[in-house]
Amino acid sequence: MAETPPGPNGEPLFGSSRTYARDPFRFLSALEAAYGDVARFDMGPMDTVMVADPDAIERILVAEADRFRKPDFQGDALGDLLGDGLLLSEGETWERQRELANPAFTMSRLAGMADRITGHAESLLADWTAGDAVDVERSMTHVTLDVILDLMMGVELPDERVAEIQAQLVPLGARFEPDPVRFAAPQWVPMPGDREFEAAIDALDGVLDEVIERRRGTFGSEEEGPTDFLSILMRARGRGEQSPDQLRDEMMTMLLAGHDTTALTLTYSWFLLSEHPEVERRLHEEVDDVVGDERPGMEHVRDVEYLEWVIQEAMRLFPPVYTIFREPTADVELAGYEVSEGTAIMLPQWAVHRSERLWEEPDAFDPERWSPERSEGRHRFAYFPFGGGPRHCIGKHLAMLEAQLILATVASDYRLEFMGETPLDLMPSLTAHPEQEMRMRVLNR
Repeated sequence: MAETPPGPNGEPLFGSSRTYARDPFRFLSALEAAYGDVARFDMGPMDTVMVADPDAIERILVAEADRFRKPDFQGDALGDLLGDGLLLSEGETWERQRELANPAFTMSRLAGMADRITGHAESLLADWTAGDAVDVERSMTHVTLDVILDLMMGVELPDERVAEIQAQLVPLGARFEPDPVRFAAPQWVPMPGDREFEAAIDALDGVLDEVIERRRGTFGSEEEGPTDFLSILMRARGRGEQSPDQLRDEMMTMLLAGHDTTALTLTYSWFLLSEHPEVERRLHEEVDDVVGDERPGMEHVRDVEYLEWVIQEAMRLFPPVYTIFREPTADVELAGYEVSEGTAIMLPQWAVHRSERLWEEPDAFDPERWSPERSEGRHRFAYFPFGGGPRHCIGKHLAMLEAQLILATVASDYRLEFMGETPLDLMPSLTAHPEQEMRMRVLNR
């Protein structure tokens, strides 16, 4: 009979949640280093199993994906925020909504949008001057919000309105920072920050209502109408296949999940380039050779190979989504250990991407590790920033295209010099944000 996974002994009531809350990134890496493939710990009252074995991760996400579901978040804050949108929905609802969404994310459609992505990056740069100090995380959040509003909802909002959206991201993010008291307390117990969280949701719901109102009468027919995600959903609503609540949940999911990870990927890319001038020089040389005096476009994306490696390496070292969860629908054996039905299974990108068992010099920023020669033989789930299997991130291709075009557009004219202290401290929420302001000096190349 398989054994229960090994793991640390936690405190009464809190388990390991206080250690986890102090620094989830260090905790996950230490757990992987100490126990390897599988480890068990208590997150307050919740029995949790961390799985860091690429074979087991592939089995959970791909080969046996139907035996592992996403945990039910509908009764907690994440459910209040995203509801039954694509990120959280299960079963027939997820299958129907994913099928509806697919046309908005095809490469043929996205390729036709490349010029618009570059245009949003150029609009950002119109406000920059050499010598300026800019908050790069804020800038990248603004431009990726512009892109998701345009490409997926068919609107362009004034800068002031986008800034209002950004202001709501602070209380939303704070609600999901790990808190051992929250882990141990029932969901109904009022906690600090709840009121601000609810007000932020109300504010974003107001933005989404405004977006729908602006688009009223523009959704067109099934055969000739636009293929942005909002138009697809509104035509489905017209057929009676989309409730107002489902529409709201999908739009909120798209607004938040659709911009955040790309903004963070770009933020960490700029930071790493600033810290590694030799990598920055090589990237600039490639952009000059491939793009030259032209505007970065779809015709250049295939040829900016080193730039793509930089993005991949940034997502390896600083995966915006640093862990994902599943739970087995029946008792299961993983890597020789027994895991009970309903146990929270944590698949930590952070620990796997930085594992000494899987990577040579895992803490080094080395874009060339993504060259075909050095990638050969690497397990595909030693790296999974977009998840994997049927539930992989639907926006994967958009995120990569967006990151490549924005990075190339900025790098054509400027280099960015980090002005803060290193190493970075990270703030764990739903995604991994820098704790400090990412202030960088804009310099002419």
